[in-house]
Amino acid sequence: MPDVQQLKNLSSRRHSSTPRMSMEITFLGTGSAYPSPTRGASALVLRRDGECWLFDCGEGTQTQLMRSHLRAGRITKIFITHLHGDHFFGLPGLLCTISLQSSPDPNKPPVDIYGPLGLRSFLWRSLELSHSQLLFPYAVHELVPTRDQCPAEEFRDFSHLDRGEVPPQGPGGRILRLDPGEGSYLLEEDEQLVLRAFRLFHRVPSFGFVLEEKPRPGRLNVQKLKDLGVQPGPLYGKLKGGAAVVLENGVRISPSEVLEEPIPGRKVCILGDCSGAPGDEAPRLCRDADLLVHEATLDDTQQEKAREHGHSTPGMASGFARLCRARRLVLTHFSQRYKPAGQAGEGDADVAELRRQAESVLGGQEVTLAEDFMTIEIPMKKGKTAALASPE
Repeated sequence: MPDVQQLKNLSSRRHSSTPRMSMEITFLGTGSAYPSPTRGASALVLRRDGECWLFDCGEGTQTQLMRSHLRAGRITKIFITHLHGDHFFGLPGLLCTISLQSSPDPNKPPVDIYGPLGLRSFLWRSLELSHSQLLFPYAVHELVPTRDQCPAEEFRDFSHLDRGEVPPQGPGGRILRLDPGEGSYLLEEDEQLVLRAFRLFHRVPSFGFVLEEKPRPGRLNVQKLKDLGVQPGPLYGKLKGGAAVVLENGVRISPSEVLEEPIPGRKVCILGDCSGAPGDEAPRLCRDADLLVHEATLDDTQQEKAREHGHSTPGMASGFARLCRARRLVLTHFSQRYKPAGQAGEGDADVAELRRQAESVLGGQEVTLAEDFMTIEIPMKKGKTAALASPE
């Protein structure tokens, strides 16, 4: 296994020419239950235009971050899929380390943390009992689960935790409830993207997250602009921005006359531990995902055991990917018995078998098995190119 400096050197070469508005996912931990020398506990980072969003934070995540090309100080949002220790026990320590590497800045926006109800209390208690004072603000936005997200005997009503247990000086944040019409939780929306959470079924309430970019304006038809007498310059930018322009001869040109079809944005879906999902909103919300990250804890021969513990197999993950027409499926959260390719010893389970099982369901479509420090780029989609140009 490469040492820390080798990993950083490889990463700096790989990412030195990362273009603007790039989007990529780096897996920091791909194992289930606990961290091991071959697979860290659950964690991955989505990097978009230099900003880092962390999804799950199992024990040891901050060490994995240090071994990667990523910088913990660039993390602006954190998403916890569910309250099992291998997905969030690393969070208090990571926040403390980020604080140690930070300088006090009263103007710094808070780090937004999203997760199930109960996360705010856990985090506040952990930091309070350890006398840890962070040099940056943070806010915890809690998702209120529904009773059909786990076995009835496992459901815990943590609703009392949002009624004054955390003192006023504790972390702020919103309480987010399911929108019954949409079947999802709206986390954030701006002019560029929409971020939602949706329900999954596990031994405790679990969630998946969908990041979807909004369509970008289509490219300008240069030939048509020339035919209409529009010269390259500021008018191009106005039309590209959606504003109509009036030429010196009084002719009015609307954007729809010279813009091609809008360019679809990218869509990434990251699912927590699950053996299924309540209702039908999960496949609908993940429809046509460019990248779907799904757990596959055990192989298909152990499907009954996987379901019993609220987990999935490659076949189950591929069935979901096929249902939502995902363009690329990445499997993760493997039992520690499945060693990464090239590291399996005598008696170890063959991780390649998981890929074969998944691809057989998808008719041979390639499936990726995540490994620690693997980075996957999600390229921007392109519009038509003939006789087109961007604004000058």
